[in-house]
Amino acid sequence: MKITRNFKRTFIALAASTALMSTAPQPASYAFAEDTPNIEWDLTDLYASAEAWEAERQRVLEEMKEIEGFKGKLGKDAKTLMAAMDKLSKVQKEAVRLLVYAVLSADEDLRVSEKQEARSMAQSLLSSLNQATAFVSPELIKVGSKKIEQFIKKEPGLAKHAFGLRDTLRQEKYTLGEQAESVLANAGDVLSGPGQIYGLMANASMPWPTVTLASGEEVMLNQSAYSKYRAVMNRDDRKKVFDTFWGTWKTYEAMLGATLSTHVQGHIFTAKSRGYDSALDSAVSGSNIPTEVYRALVKSANENLPSMHRYLKLRQRLLGLDDLHYYDIYPEVTALDRSFTVDDAKEMTIVSLEPFGEKYLSHLKKGFEGQWMHVYPQPGKRPGAYMFGSAYDVHPYLLLNYNSGFEDVSTFSHEWGHAVHTMLARENQPYEMASYTTFTAELASTTNEVLLQEYMLAKDLPDEERLYYIDRALEGIRGTFFRQTMFAEFELRIHELAEKGEALSGKKMTELYLELLRKYHGEKEGVMQIDDTYGIEWAYIPHFYRNFYVYQYATSISGGTAFAERMLAGDDTARDDYISVLEAGGSRYPYELLKDAKIDLASEVPYTTLINRMNRLMDEAEKILDRMGK
Repeated sequence: MKITRNFKRTFIALAASTALMSTAPQPASYAFAEDTPNIEWDLTDLYASAEAWEAERQRVLEEMKEIEGFKGKLGKDAKTLMAAMDKLSKVQKEAVRLLVYAVLSADEDLRVSEKQEARSMAQSLLSSLNQATAFVSPELIKVGSKKIEQFIKKEPGLAKHAFGLRDTLRQEKYTLGEQAESVLANAGDVLSGPGQIYGLMANASMPWPTVTLASGEEVMLNQSAYSKYRAVMNRDDRKKVFDTFWGTWKTYEAMLGATLSTHVQGHIFTAKSRGYDSALDSAVSGSNIPTEVYRALVKSANENLPSMHRYLKLRQRLLGLDDLHYYDIYPEVTALDRSFTVDDAKEMTIVSLEPFGEKYLSHLKKGFEGQWMHVYPQPGKRPGAYMFGSAYDVHPYLLLNYNSGFEDVSTFSHEWGHAVHTMLARENQPYEMASYTTFTAELASTTNEVLLQEYMLAKDLPDEERLYYIDRALEGIRGTFFRQTMFAEFELRIHELAEKGEALSGKKMTELYLELLRKYHGEKEGVMQIDDTYGIEWAYIPHFYRNFYVYQYATSISGGTAFAERMLAGDDTARDDYISVLEAGGSRYPYELLKDAKIDLASEVPYTTLINRMNRLMDEAEKILDRMGK
């Protein structure tokens, strides 16, 4: 547990996870055979019943009141500080376990209002706990590092709290007095307002247009339909879908610009209030990640755009087009006439992850034996996939929507990467230091995806199947490295403009985003043409309502690829370095942890490793196409 502002961030992240839990690809379509046997998790490992959950919630609400009794006493002596930290940890752990049950239960069937209400109650409890602990950081800083260090040295029971205590004191310069901290804590609902407005607009209020396809089918282009029909093989239909969908968003450019601008101003307000040099400094300070990581990522992506452009030309070749437009980015250019059962997914995951060694694999096999997964699509079930492992005393849980394609196998391996990470961290760290950051979390899942791809490519396969796996790997790099870095560059630019005092508007954001779209997709180089209308895409991206979040997807695929390449090249130290990162959980700052494991994400090395793999895959794809006469 990292207390105070870190403590607060833990709750924010957990609450947000109900909306943005996973980075794994979502199944392309809903498919559920009536005769498919259900594979569902067992929530009684958390609570015996909904009634037991409610009784525990009431008990935790009462226990939370005891926190007030420590106010003004944190500097009294070592034993009092230990008692306070133990109480905070205990209540946090109990509150988080309540949230896990509520989220999992609600996601089984989003149509059940009682379960949605329980989710809201769990989130409200976390919010109340956040407010109840607002006094802790200012008081610890008032006590001072000298006295806190004396307490840590004197009382062995403070050892598990030491990292969190020191982390709070590290941020002394940016921590306000008790009253100001309380004001900022209470301002949370106001500052989250733009994100809520965006969510309502994008998911409930937007008057979605209809479009008639070449087949005569009339489609209402909501977000789900757009995701489906933007990938149709009929090019005229793709253009019509793009023009209609983005034309509708363009109508709300001014309003959504004001919404995102207000969100950005909220970040700047918080950063200035605390004395940070910039919103970026504020955003990365909690995990103590150098801003050089963010800037090195953007720089590397820009320097390697020729590889991105080469990939786009490869897609053009596969599509058999004379030119390339932005609406050509989504149709699948390869296909695989093969399905995979869940048992297949288990076997492929185990075999592909053999480079991790028996310690890792034993945890994976233990997870497969338990009732930890909710596997198949069902009416009312939340779409997508995630791993939720925040209930420290209970195993991780995984939600999937398994449809038997290779992407489903990849998602399966991805989420189990998160699960084993959680198991190893929990096994080696106390609760207070087990929770890891996104910066290392996504690395643990993307490494699995890379090893799965390389396992398939190591087989003697027909050209068509081999080309499919290469394409999936390349598309992953495009979507996770280049696209997410483009988002990160846009997010940085709009914050920097606002910090210089320039007014942000929807029109200005569209112009900026369009400039980035054209740069990343090579319009000036003659690679792809992008219509002006498509510059409104920024308004569609929900991640911009997180605080400098998306860059971690790109750093993760880079770090994960670097680890995988080292293991596959026979580097004897790679496996131990990797396992040590997983076992460390949140006991160390993530950048330093990875740097000690020979992955320095503030340098160009991991990004160059990723691009080298991308170019190697494109070399092979081009040879296959030459053989196939395409």
